[in-house]
Amino acid sequence: MSVDTLLALAGYALVTSITPGPNNLMLLASGVNFGLRRTLPHLAGISTGFFVLVFSVALGFAQLFTTFPALYTLVRLVGAAYLLWLAWQIATAPSPTSENSQRRPMTFLGAAAFQWVNPKAWVMAVSASANYLPASIDLLQVCLIATVYALVNAPSVAIWALFGAQLRDWLGKPRTRRAFNIVMAILLVTTLYPMLTASL
Repeated sequence: MSVDTLLALAGYALVTSITPGPNNLMLLASGVNFGLRRTLPHLAGISTGFFVLVFSVALGFAQLFTTFPALYTLVRLVGAAYLLWLAWQIATAPSPTSENSQRRPMTFLGAAAFQWVNPKAWVMAVSASANYLPASIDLLQVCLIATVYALVNAPSVAIWALFGAQLRDWLGKPRTRRAFNIVMAILLVTTLYPMLTASL
């Protein structure tokens, strides 16, 4: 794989990773509600899960969707249902000062597993593999494309968690925090439309 191709892949990874999507909006909300330190497992889970997804897709896992189109439809429907549930959890989250608050940030495993039902993640992984891998691929090239994407993805999504953590004090009042969470939930739901209408 040429240097020019790697640079083009890195640019594509940056644009697709840093733009708004389910992962970034959830990290922003988690940064606000839990702070950066407690959001780190969520952040690490996204990057690790996405690395595994890109690696699997580049190896040919996405061919399952070509062979069984209903499988991709199922993944999108499960992903949509899970996103709606997450949006509801964010919108109805109690105030952090509430005595009955049992909220916890998303876990490493939960965030990693979410990538497999995140339609945007699938589109990103399939597009990267289709556009930047040569026709005759080997394991080294697959590792390379997944690693480049992961190295760009991690700091890109971390920016959203860091921004949320910086807003934490500013959104300290329960009413302000509730309004923010509702806006985040609405934005999360709006990400469903382009993802559900996109095709691999």
